[in-house]
Amino acid sequence: MTRRVSFHESAIEDARTARLWYSGNNPRLADEFMEEMERALAFIAKTPESWPSFEAGTRRFLLCRFPYSIIYRLRENEIEVLAVAHAKRRPRYWRDRER
Repeated sequence: MTRRVSFHESAIEDARTARLWYSGNNPRLADEFMEEMERALAFIAKTPESWPSFEAGTRRFLLCRFPYSIIYRLRENEIEVLAVAHAKRRPRYWRDRER
C-alpha cells in the first residue's frame, strides 16, 4: 500500500534551497537532484518501514548521488517529511519541527 506523503513547510524550503544551490552551479544537476528526490519519495511511500530508524522517532533515507537525507516519520495514514537535510551541515537542526 502506498501512503500519502506530506511535507513540513520547512522541509519544502530545505529542498528548494538545495535545488537552487545546484541550479546556480549546474542546472542539469538541479534537475537530477529533484529526480532523485522523487525516486526516494516513491520508495518511502511504498515501503516506509524499510528504512532505518533514526532519531526522535524518525526514519532516514540517504540519497545516493547527493549528500542529503530525507528525514521522515510515520503517521497513521501518511508519511511526514520533516527535513531534506545535508549530511555535513547543521546536524539535528530539524528536531524541533512539529506540525
